[in-house]
Amino acid sequence: MVQEFVASPERLIMAALLGMAVLLILIIAFKMQAVIAIVISAVVIGVSVGMPYPMITATIEKGIGSTLQGIALLVGLGSMFGAILEISGGAQRIALTMVNKFGENKAAWALGITGLVISMPVFFDAGIIILIPLAFSLAKRTKKSTLYYGIPLLAGLAVGHAFIPPTPGPVLVATMLNVDLGIVIAVGLITGTCAMIVAGPMFGKYIGNKIHVPVPKSVEETPDYDESKLPKFGTVVGIIFIPLVLILLNTVSGVVPALSGVAPFFKFVGTPFISLTISTLVAMLILGIKHGYTKEELEKIMTKSLAPTGMILLVTAGGGVLRWMLQDSGLGEMIGNMVTVSSLPLVVVAFIVAALVRISVGSATVAMTMAAGVMASMPEIANLSQIHLAAMVAAIAGGATIMSHFNDSGFWLVKSLFDIDEKTTLKSWTVMETLVGGVGFVIALTISLFA
Repeated sequence: MVQEFVASPERLIMAALLGMAVLLILIIAFKMQAVIAIVISAVVIGVSVGMPYPMITATIEKGIGSTLQGIALLVGLGSMFGAILEISGGAQRIALTMVNKFGENKAAWALGITGLVISMPVFFDAGIIILIPLAFSLAKRTKKSTLYYGIPLLAGLAVGHAFIPPTPGPVLVATMLNVDLGIVIAVGLITGTCAMIVAGPMFGKYIGNKIHVPVPKSVEETPDYDESKLPKFGTVVGIIFIPLVLILLNTVSGVVPALSGVAPFFKFVGTPFISLTISTLVAMLILGIKHGYTKEELEKIMTKSLAPTGMILLVTAGGGVLRWMLQDSGLGEMIGNMVTVSSLPLVVVAFIVAALVRISVGSATVAMTMAAGVMASMPEIANLSQIHLAAMVAAIAGGATIMSHFNDSGFWLVKSLFDIDEKTTLKSWTVMETLVGGVGFVIALTISLFA
């Protein structure tokens, strides 16, 4: 049996500061992989507060197990679903249809909405690679700066990636805070849409008119898409929205008396991994096999898509370890008491924690897992409503998005794709990311005040 212990507030504070310092030094100075750095910092915290060694190892195992059981299958299914959407041309179909419907004058809005929808099932980096040629094509045709169309697309991708399940980030935070995913989707759509409008079409128009960035020479002669070979718009959108609709039906059926008879069924199909499994199977059939891919080819494509999920899962597990170490050591309760005394709203604290980690470390995933861990360890969150907790999820997403700079891989990806210098990337991409996170936080805070 693991023995109990009680640490003084002073020792808890010193342990927290030491653990965070170790984490930042290992990642920033020694370029250590985030998962190893997180686990080491968690162990440092446990040892520093005087936790018995058996309790430290038990807490690490609990953190890994309890975190991955709610997220592992989702990450894998989402990756396979995104791969099918990519190879079938589904993402391009949505983008082209939206641009055609909106017209060239409002194409920036179409790209923002497209990015938001596509990034829910597709990883952020993959979404950029798939869709950026369309932004370049529009810029070439209209003679406008690539930022005019690229920034709205990037804003939409950033919003969908950070705020709206079934993207792994918000699902992880919602799981750690024990929030209904249907409510998280509803709040995420509100906060994310507002953030996309401000950081996308509005800021894109401003920065596009201020800084003219020509189409990169490497893509100047890229031919237009052959739309005849792409799947139908309604089909692609319908498949993408399967998990969102099923999750929302699960939430609605639990509170609407008229649906009480079918509530158990909707609760089953609305379970995130069940709903995502259904949408993946439908995508395999309609976007895969019926689109000309053999079962063998699909198997290879889906297997290859799982390659990048390992690091995501390990970093997520590391966040779970940190969360339980904070709670079992007593740090979470102490931080909660400090927040209560300071009278700062918990949503504000969540945003600040995520933002500090994001600015220091660069990784949005690490920022979200650490902030969720800190907040989940506070006893006070048990008294919050589901809407308030969903607003906290959005606040953490906002904090984990702001101020992308030199320590973020996304910064360098955008710089290279647009063929621009660091100064221009800071003025465009970094400001856009900060607007996404800042606006999302303001809307989340507003929602929490009325929850």
